[in-house]
Amino acid sequence: MFLEKKAYLKSTTYWLASLLIFLFIIVLIGGLTRLTESGLSITRWEVVSGIFPPFTNEDWNKAFDLYKKIPQYALINQNISLSDFKIIYYWEYLHRLLGRIFGILFLLPFFFFFIKKVFSKEFNLKLLILFLLILFQGFVGWYMVKSGLVENTSVSHFRLATHLNIALILFVSIFWYFLNLKNSSNEYFFNFSKKNIFIKIFVLLIFLQITLGAFTSGLDAGRIYQTWPSMNNNYFPDDINFKNLLSLSAFSEPSAVQFFHRNLAYLIFLYTICITVYVFFYKKKYLYNSAFFLLSMVLVQILLGIFTLLSGLNIVYASLHQISTIILLISSVNFSYNLKKG
Repeated sequence: MFLEKKAYLKSTTYWLASLLIFLFIIVLIGGLTRLTESGLSITRWEVVSGIFPPFTNEDWNKAFDLYKKIPQYALINQNISLSDFKIIYYWEYLHRLLGRIFGILFLLPFFFFFIKKVFSKEFNLKLLILFLLILFQGFVGWYMVKSGLVENTSVSHFRLATHLNIALILFVSIFWYFLNLKNSSNEYFFNFSKKNIFIKIFVLLIFLQITLGAFTSGLDAGRIYQTWPSMNNNYFPDDINFKNLLSLSAFSEPSAVQFFHRNLAYLIFLYTICITVYVFFYKKKYLYNSAFFLLSMVLVQILLGIFTLLSGLNIVYASLHQISTIILLISSVNFSYNLKKG
């Protein structure tokens, strides 16, 4: 157990739970920022002064003038008014503000618990690494935005995927520590042993699928082939050569990325069926609930993906599809934790 002082069990549990809720909201707002194409509205990375939005008309006009200098405005949003700009500005501003608050919400209690020697040295080091990852995430967020300010009308899909994955790694790590606290245990999330390797592969597949989902969003790949189960009456996309699917350049082709995203979802579904059959065939009763939760979330995620596609990227379905990604991660991590306990 990494908790040195049990008197702080309740407060540390509440702290981790609040971090999870806050991070969930940040990912949700980040997804909506992307869906509303608001991410490039703030063209500067002002760590301190950026805490406050523009207040006067003069300040708003300055921010708007900076936005007018980037390709997204010139090629896509030339007709938006100042009031329209304020809407997309506030989406990005809210996302950045929540990121700052999250850093403070992590750092101040951690500093207090460190002074009080609440955690073991090993766990203090782990928490310090998480905080450094939070700082790095802020840099990656700006690095992502920067990719859309000069030549492109949107951010790099590779940087977008990196930004999202770091956020979800933070979420998974905090959730795992929360489970350990709740169960008075000190299970390790990931190691290189072959024991229970099937669930490790499953979690990696989920992260790979999240990466492809970010590619799909970043490339606007969902705007093409809005049919299911076929891709315009074909299994393979008909606007690229089959051989191109085998090259690294395919990850920059919208059609190929959507194809990969679809088919990895099918593979994950079949993998989940195998896991469920394994659990019930060998009557591992301690895994029944977590296996059912996992299978349910995979089905929900796939259905929401299909509805998003068929609806022409309806923002409600698209947002729910992104939200369910986090819940799917929770279900997979929860299954992995219960498996280790068993």
